[in-house]
Amino acid sequence: MTYLIALAFVAILASLAFALFIMMKGSKGPGNMARALTIRISVSVVLFLCILLAWKLGYIHPTGIPAGR
Repeated sequence: MTYLIALAFVAILASLAFALFIMMKGSKGPGNMARALTIRISVSVVLFLCILLAWKLGYIHPTGIPAGR
């Protein structure tokens, strides 16, 4: 699970870097940057759903402030 989350964060950062590169290069059309940002959003949503699923199945447990305080 740790590797999946780390890989998703790397993919999110790589997509952001690619979108920044396209923006700085001054691409003729916004299609490439929009595609890179769409990939970033998609990976973020999939990561969120995987974390929720892992919590629901008991693979990860929340820590921090106890419930009811």
